[in-house]
Amino acid sequence: MVIPSVPFTDQRLPNGLRLVIAEDHLAPVVAVNIWYAVGSKNEVPGKTGFAHLFEHVMFQGSRHVKKAEHIALVQAAGGTINGTTWLDRTNYYETLPSNQLELALWLEADRLGTLLDALSQENLDNQREVVKNEKRSSYDNRPYGSWSEKLQAHLYPEGHPYHHPTIGSMADLDAASLEDVSAFFRTYYAPNNAVLAVVGDVDPDQVRTWTEHYFGGIPANPSIPPVGDMSLPATLGAEIRETVTDQVPLPRIYFGFRAPVMGDRRLDALEVAMQILAGGKGSRLDRRLVRDDQIAQDVVAFVLGFIGGGSIASGWATVRPGVSLERVEAAYLEELDRLTREPVTDDELARAKALIETEELGALSRVEERADRLAMNATLFDDPALIDTMLDRYLAVTAEQILAVARDVFRTDNRLVLTYLPAAGAGAVAE
Repeated sequence: MVIPSVPFTDQRLPNGLRLVIAEDHLAPVVAVNIWYAVGSKNEVPGKTGFAHLFEHVMFQGSRHVKKAEHIALVQAAGGTINGTTWLDRTNYYETLPSNQLELALWLEADRLGTLLDALSQENLDNQREVVKNEKRSSYDNRPYGSWSEKLQAHLYPEGHPYHHPTIGSMADLDAASLEDVSAFFRTYYAPNNAVLAVVGDVDPDQVRTWTEHYFGGIPANPSIPPVGDMSLPATLGAEIRETVTDQVPLPRIYFGFRAPVMGDRRLDALEVAMQILAGGKGSRLDRRLVRDDQIAQDVVAFVLGFIGGGSIASGWATVRPGVSLERVEAAYLEELDRLTREPVTDDELARAKALIETEELGALSRVEERADRLAMNATLFDDPALIDTMLDRYLAVTAEQILAVARDVFRTDNRLVLTYLPAAGAGAVAE
């Protein structure tokens, strides 16, 4: 099998902005994706949630763009636009007809260079309320909504940069002054802390000319503070258990494990293992818990890769009405334990790799996904060429590598068990 490659160019402007361009004339579209090396891990105690807050503030106008006009201009040009925040980064992206590329570059440069000209107390207060509503709808008032926050808090000790959730503390946001927020932007939103990826139907020389014109005059920040100590022991050291009684329809059990860092080949093997565990109807967990024993409504297993200290291996099972919680927990853990004792079969390994291959090739066929991956690999690993090697790495995983990483990760002394039980009147109750 010939795995397609993604040819690209990689350069830096004098102010430190990294520009990665991948030319592709298959369709008249272009994807622009700018990654900033700032996420919730860069926040300090008492000032959490700032990285996520700026994901919202960045759409509230700049010197030459009115409030919400950034989105309106891209949509009027036939494009789509959004932004995301995570522990290790924040990114903003547009996909447009290729003849509208200059618009996207100008808009991104204008808000990087002049956002603080438009940041007012009114805008700050407004976006602070938007974030509060997001927390209420996505965390506080959603069944099982607190699971990810609790998972992070247990797997990363207090004081670790990954300990707190990306959305941050509402008390911290309430206490944040306009100067606090402005200082965060001045510190991290600098061209030397950004990677700009442009992929699609473009002339690379024209992209460079526009990028230098619009971004070239934005000054670098030579004093971006380093992240705190990210190192962690390989395991938790003991099993951790927590039970939550809440407004949930059915009991659900979450599992969490500290795993190797993103970029470690062992994490590649763990991702393949998770496909064997819960990748579709033919997976081990789905076949046993959902189809054969019929004790779970659904099962999930996945990896969240992070670059500092350790990643997360996690999953859950929702208990069917009339089934004991203990039976579901025991069955789920038996399947994890089986991965540590016996090699997966050739058929299981081939199936898992086929699922990953389909997903990877589908993603790489889209200009927006290629732009995202080029920017990600440049930001997190200083190596955009990883876009051409990851599928090979997954396909090279062996049964022995899965056995070894499962033994390292799925240990009792590395396990978090988080159980949600319905409050009285909230839903079905386990026997």
